Parts: sequence; C-alpha cells; structure tokens
Amino acid sequence: MTRVIHTGDTHLGYRQYHRPERQRDFLDAFRRVAEDAAELDVDALVHAGDLFHDRRPGLGDLLGTIDVLETLDDADIPFLAIVGNHETKREAQWLDLFEAMGLATRLGATPVTIGDTAFYGLDFVPRAQREDLEYEFDSHDADHAALVSHGLFEPLVPDYGNVEWDAAEVLAASNVDFDAMLLGDEHAATRQEVDGVWVTYCGSTERASASEREERGYNIVEFDGDVHLSRRGIDTREFVFVDLDLAENEGFERVRERLREHDLAGAVVIVDLTGDGEDVSAARIEEFADDAGALVARVNDRREVSDDPDVEVSFADPDEAVRERVRELGLSDAARDLDETIRASKVADSNVADEVERRVGELLEDPEAFDSTSGSDPETVADRLSEGDESDDAEADDTSTSDSVSVEECPDDTDATAVESPATDTESAAADGDDQSSMEDYL
Repeated sequence: MTRVIHTGDTHLGYRQYHRPERQRDFLDAFRRVAEDAAELDVDALVHAGDLFHDRRPGLGDLLGTIDVLETLDDADIPFLAIVGNHETKREAQWLDLFEAMGLATRLGATPVTIGDTAFYGLDFVPRAQREDLEYEFDSHDADHAALVSHGLFEPLVPDYGNVEWDAAEVLAASNVDFDAMLLGDEHAATRQEVDGVWVTYCGSTERASASEREERGYNIVEFDGDVHLSRRGIDTREFVFVDLDLAENEGFERVRERLREHDLAGAVVIVDLTGDGEDVSAARIEEFADDAGALVARVNDRREVSDDPDVEVSFADPDEAVRERVRELGLSDAARDLDETIRASKVADSNVADEVERRVGELLEDPEAFDSTSGSDPETVADRLSEGDESDDAEADDTSTSDSVSVEECPDDTDATAVESPATDTESAAADGDDQSSMEDYL
C-alpha cells in the first residue's frame, strides 16, 4: 500500500489585503501540512502546483519554504511536486533549485515510484499550447500509477469561461493507464470518477479570496488495490462572513448588531450587503470591526449605486471607486467586458493574455458590442489638446481606470497604486528578466 498527502495551491508569499500577517498565514498553513505528513508518517507529500503565489517570491518566502521542506526531509518524507501557473518561469523553476538541494523531486514523464505507485507529473500548460501536447510517458512496473497536474479540468470545475482541458481526453490520450489524477488550480476541494479513474482537486491550504468559505485542508490518498480518498482539515485564520439582506429602514445599527454576534479578534471580516435598507458607510463598518480587533475588514455593498453626483466614494473600497469611474466613461459592452477580465476577474496574471485573446475573438462576432454606450461622439486627440491645463487631470483619470489591476488582487510585489496592461509573453519574459536578481540569477 502507498499512502500520500495530496496538497497544492499553497500560494506562498501572497500578501493578501496587503497585510504581512496574511503572508505569514500562507506559510503557516503549508507548515501545518508538512507537520501532519510527519505525524501521519505518509509515504510522500505530493504538491499539485502553485507552491508560490508569484514567479518572484521574496527571500523570506524562499527561506521559509526551505525550512518546511527540511522538516519533511528530516522525517524522510519525499516532496513530489509540479509547477503551477502562478509560479511558472521561462526556464529553470524554483522547484529545480529545491531539487538541486535534495529537498524536492520535480515530477514529469519519467515515473517516480513510491511504494507500489508510480507518480508522473504534467506542469501547467497554457491553453494555446495544449493542442500540441502528446501524452507520452515512460513505462513503469508498479501496481498503480497517478498523474499529478495543474489546470482547470472538465468535468470537475465549473465553467468559468476558460475551462478547456478535459480530464477524460487526457486519460484516453495517455499511453499509461492511470488510477488517479491528483490536481491543483481549483481552490475548492472536489472529486469525481471519470471513466473509472478518480480525479480530485485538493483545494487551497489558505483562503486566497473571500469566495473560498469552506474549511481549508488536503487529501489523503491510499493506493491499495483500489484508490481510497479522504479529507483532512487544517486550522487557518478565522474568516467571519456576514451576509445581510437589509430591510427598509435598516442600516448601520443592524450591521453592527450582527457583527457583535461574532468574535472578531484577529479575524478577516467580510460583510456583504443586499436589500432595500439605508445607505451604509463602508468606512464606518470597517472602523467598528477594527475597534473589535479584526485583522482586516472588507464591505461589499451589492445594492444599486446611487446616481446622485454628490455621493462620496469611500476609499475603504477602492475597487468600487474604480468601478464607478468605469461606469461614467460610457464604454462599449466589449470594452467593459475586457476591463472586467483584466482588472477584476480571478484569472491568474499569467493567463490574462490568453483569456483576453479568447474574449476578443468572441466579441468580434458581435460588432455592436463595440458601440459606445455614452450617447456622444468619442473624444478625439484634438478635443483633448483643446482642454488646456485640464487635460492632465483627464489623462490621470483615464490611466487610473483603463487596464488597471484590482487593488485587492494585485500580488505582493505590485504597487497598489500602479496600473498595468496584460503583457504579451515576450513582454512578460523581458520584465521577468529585468527584475530578477538574487538567487534566481544563478539558475
């Protein structure tokens, strides 16, 4: 029998909400998985990609990761892993460095046999390159075989509009008969039998977004004649979710009453407001949560935004300020769709270019989507030049709204006030090379 822990999407280095405490939380969660592996005396810890949140992790994140891997090495537990989309680099990967240090094994087409099970790896592959894939793997003589991969695979993942990797097709095209597919990328743990093969996502070890409400954890996979899957949770920082449908005449006092039902000390507090109640100041709610000891608080008011031009936008919710400014621009349906894809969607930075290309292809089938909704003629360069000194302010407004990055979702090393367009592969590679220094230069 072979028994392994299947984990992934640890996103080490992610300074969520721009808080260093959250950055430490992601490392602590990974450390708990490693400690559980030693305590359970499993045969290996299998990581299904996105070990890091970014391709340029900080030195502290690298040292913390090495410390955790040394814990596994001291317990004589192999760390088998693949490369996910968040951490993918042009040439050598961070995983290669850890392998050179004797702390990890990068899975690939050659089997790595643990007990009576052969493990293979398939790193994340961009959508544009998947048609050329040949699922050819070296043979093995073990009793079982498992493929570890990273991506959004049908039929397990809901159709976000970019799910185009079919688990059944991969299994059918492979020259090895797999007993299981151990996957990463989807942060919700799920499993399904596909053509007699267990396909499973382990989920993330920390909440990388407020939509991830379920308990975080990992899978335990046993290969013993059949494949047996079980799940184990881990303790992570408390998230307090308060969903309120405010009735007429209900407002801040109702929100405060609900918040008082929870222990907010050290918690991340997410308040979602709907209904017909009174206007509520997001800053006031966040101040109350802060006074109650919350690490961070965020308010999402999902009700219609008033058209009153005198309404103030609270910078406690900068994303809403950006959304309101975008609405005022009178952009076409196509432009607003692309703005949402670039700025506010959950598409990983490394996938944005592919996703924008796909959306543009769809939008070109409907030319009316590019018609402006403003009802006025588009502004020309001559119009801008005639504005005199006011043109500087207008230019600043345009820069802050088009092609911007969501403040909540920008990675640790991105200035929250900066904006950037989705780079092409060539541009990303050049930027990656220009910014790299320290240990990465030696790879």
